[in-house]
Amino acid sequence: MADAPQLPDEAEVRARWGNFAWTPANAEKAREIMSRYPAGRQMSCTIPFLDLAQRQVGAETNTQGWLPVPVIEFVARELDMPYIRVFEVATFYTMFNLVPVGRYHVQVCGTTPCMLRGSDDVMAACKSRGLKKGHTTADGLFTLTEVECMGNCASAPMVQINDDNFEDLDYDRTLAILDALAKGESPKTGTQEPGRHTVEPLGGPTTLTAMVGENHDYRGEW
Repeated sequence: MADAPQLPDEAEVRARWGNFAWTPANAEKAREIMSRYPAGRQMSCTIPFLDLAQRQVGAETNTQGWLPVPVIEFVARELDMPYIRVFEVATFYTMFNLVPVGRYHVQVCGTTPCMLRGSDDVMAACKSRGLKKGHTTADGLFTLTEVECMGNCASAPMVQINDDNFEDLDYDRTLAILDALAKGESPKTGTQEPGRHTVEPLGGPTTLTAMVGENHDYRGEW
């Protein structure tokens, strides 16, 4: 897309990340990941290695993390793969950030179920706190992105913030989550609907009701 952010690959980025290497703890994790696959199948490590590298960058920058080009090159060398093959994976999956993001990456689902259930209100709440789609706030705290379906349609609208999902949102609930994060607090994850635990119907389950309190063998009734 014409307005897509350009990958930062200037001299400053290479000066900062050109000597990227695993921390001792992550080197051990990388060895464990590699051990899961047969010899010669190291390409299977591409996604977990990129994820591990992004998390290391995040730990070093106090953000969710991103993948500078030199870091992608490092992963390619670790796996003895052409850079372009690793780059293809990094650019295909939206779980990987190719530009710097804030400490909290707010990913708002804008697909049809969330849209019908009020994702515009979620976006409006983000805007009221100074978040702008595709940008990071001046304090480096929040980055706002609109994403496609993340599989929480039964508890729409929802956002993913770093590794956590927040569901059954509205304008006020979104504000409460953003304000809590800004204060350094840890808001409740998952559904924000009182009395709801996962994605059971509002008002309680309507099928398999005998399973609510204990295990029940339905086979004799089928």
